Amino acid sequence: MSLAYRQAQPLRKEETAPALFRLLADSALSRAALSACGFPVALADAALKGRPITYANPAFEAFFGFRKDEVLGRPAITLLFPQDETATGMFDDAPARLHMRARRKDGSVAHVELTIGMVHGNDGRLTHWVLAFADRSEIERMREELRLLRSVAAAT
Repeated sequence: MSLAYRQAQPLRKEETAPALFRLLADSALSRAALSACGFPVALADAALKGRPITYANPAFEAFFGFRKDEVLGRPAITLLFPQDETATGMFDDAPARLHMRARRKDGSVAHVELTIGMVHGNDGRLTHWVLAFADRSEIERMREELRLLRSVAAAT
């Protein structure tokens, strides 16, 4: 293919900056996958003080009752775990899987299994925390019910 022919042909976006095009396509795919995920997921900025939430998927909004605009920029710990003393050190143990008591917007408590993952940039520095939640409220309710049944059985 001659240079004159190439210059006469319009360039497609992916030909002008293939690495950037792939990166943006991968980023869009990642966002779509997180949005479609049925589990509550949030991203928190690792570089900023307080580790503010920078992303929350629709399942996060539905589970915790917060709209995205109510959580973006707010520290994950004080928003979701205001009374859980173990929350202050939760990022120190990452990657980790923790059982915690989270607070919903309406003030109710949700027992959650929190999986904390790390995202590193190309330079190897930590850029974000991934917070993935699994609802354990029903399991905790059943445990409490079993505990009560055992104590009644032991008393009789």
